[in-house]
Amino acid sequence: MTPLAALTAAMASGSVKVIDLTAPLSSDTPILRLPEQFGQTATFELEEISAYDDRGPAWYWNNFRTGEHTGTHFDAPNHWVTGRDSDDVASVPASRLVAPAAVLDFSTEAAEDPDFLLKVDQIKAWEGEHGPLPEGGWLLLRTGWDARSASQEAFLNADGTGPHTPGPSVECARWLAEESPVIGFGVETVGTDAGAAAGFEPMFPCHTFMHGAGKYGLTQLRNLALLPPQGAVLVAAPLRIVRGSGSPARVLALVEGDEV
Repeated sequence: MTPLAALTAAMASGSVKVIDLTAPLSSDTPILRLPEQFGQTATFELEEISAYDDRGPAWYWNNFRTGEHTGTHFDAPNHWVTGRDSDDVASVPASRLVAPAAVLDFSTEAAEDPDFLLKVDQIKAWEGEHGPLPEGGWLLLRTGWDARSASQEAFLNADGTGPHTPGPSVECARWLAEESPVIGFGVETVGTDAGAAAGFEPMFPCHTFMHGAGKYGLTQLRNLALLPPQGAVLVAAPLRIVRGSGSPARVLALVEGDEV
């Protein structure tokens, strides 16, 4: 049996399961809010073209409008100034859209401190227990933040001092970009950086370092609790938008059945 035949047989038997890591995309999907002086992303909107009526008697379809970085989405390197000369989302090699994933669970820490910052020594401690991060794979940070996704306010968790959401420390972002073997970093929050990262040096270090290194981001993931620490295979499928800086994406994980 060929490897692909074995995979399809395993999926048919249920010994390999497909886990959807994608949040539904609708007008209720939480979106990033920047300070008022900056341009803003659009809330997702559907505009009906026809619905089996005189505008189109046998078909239903819609136009939609939204930002590239709305809902569960993929960040391409050219999204940030440090990666401005790197790949747009249409240029990301297809081979990089299917890759192994490591899932680091810091949901307890994030529940106790919404400003939790992932540190390099925490990753290394995790590697001591679960093995090295996958070469050419993804590091996914589980914080339990997907439980807040029904509310824009709870999801952004902002007050007078700004948003309070978990993410990587400056040193961790630099290490992921420059020293780790992964090609991307994925989170359950609205962006790959911590909520307080506008005040870091450099500001938004995950974007700054990762995209400057030609690496990728995934945001607003869910169901990471269903994935094992090691062994899942991630399928990230953004729209192939020419000159696009990112795209809403359907993100799936293939997991061996006894891991779920």
